[in-house]
Amino acid sequence: MNFLLDGRLSLITPEGVRLQLVPAGPVVRAYAWAIDFLAWGIGASVLLSIASVLIPSEKLYSGVATLLWFFAYWAYPVLCEIYANGRTLGKHVVGLQVLRADGLPVRWRESVLRNLLLVADFLPLFYASGLVAMLFDRQFRRLGDIVAGTQVVYRDKPPKRVEVPDAAPLPLPFPLTPEQQRALADLFARESRLPHGRMLELADFAEPLTGRQGEASLERLRGMAAGLVR
Repeated sequence: MNFLLDGRLSLITPEGVRLQLVPAGPVVRAYAWAIDFLAWGIGASVLLSIASVLIPSEKLYSGVATLLWFFAYWAYPVLCEIYANGRTLGKHVVGLQVLRADGLPVRWRESVLRNLLLVADFLPLFYASGLVAMLFDRQFRRLGDIVAGTQVVYRDKPPKRVEVPDAAPLPLPFPLTPEQQRALADLFARESRLPHGRMLELADFAEPLTGRQGEASLERLRGMAAGLVR
């Protein structure tokens, strides 16, 4: 099950997990394609240069060159999408990723199909069919994506690692909810940007948890936060 909400694609998996994905539009995908085209051209040229040195026969070289061009053109995006988590070099640079319609990683079938249909998207000239399809599709899918059941979305940035407070870990005196634990850990991740007086005020508010006030309460909070993130 999926629907668009505030520009985000909301997917509900069979396990009841909600995924929030942002479909990538034509402009940013064009940037990714330009980078990929440059990388593909350089790579193919290098392969052809090596082949010209190793193959003395002009006819044999012509046949091998044709195969190399074909292999480089089709294999590059497919291998990247399968073994690089749905990202070619261009998609990696601009922060995009290819996923299945259900939010799972693409497999060989989907990747091969969507890339074979690049020819249909290119027609009649300069990816006109693909662009028209993207403009009329709510998820900005080109023809290859629609047929293969895939989508190109912005890749989520990995969450920043919470800094471990410089204190001996202490156990919690009683269980806290996940939200309360996250708030406690985040407090000391931001400690360097907060006035010390404000930290003391917050430590006083936490007296039911620490059983202390002022500096003593702050130190106990710091120890509990260290125990949560280590």
